[in-house]
Amino acid sequence: MDSSNSTMAKQIALAASAFEQERTGHAPKSVTVVLSESTLVITLHGALSPAERALAKTAAGAAQVQELHRRLFADASESLRTEIKRITGVEVREAAAEIEPATGTVVGVFTSGTTVQVFLLAHTVASDTWSGIVPDDQARKKEFLAC
Repeated sequence: MDSSNSTMAKQIALAASAFEQERTGHAPKSVTVVLSESTLVITLHGALSPAERALAKTAAGAAQVQELHRRLFADASESLRTEIKRITGVEVREAAAEIEPATGTVVGVFTSGTTVQVFLLAHTVASDTWSGIVPDDQARKKEFLAC
């Protein structure tokens, strides 16, 4: 296991990009990797082909694209799961993919049995305005989680 989290994130991003290229024949424009406790979220930006984006312009077409990518992911994700384990040293217990056809974004979620809610924002949030839970907020976090 590599001890550098940024190196692990980069390795996972490269593995996910290669997986998408092999699985669909189309590489994403960029990849974002986020790890929070035991949940790893991989977002592939611009992952749909031009034909898929065209098909996704209608509700029926978007549903077809979503179903196609879910099935492809379910059928082929074992190699990516294996690569994530090799990089992190931690086995993947669950994996799912969600596709946002309008933007061509594919989100892969690898969890340890938790419920994950993924929200794709309309644009990025400036990093200097983003803040996580600080130690003083732990009690409030527990109250929120209990709801």
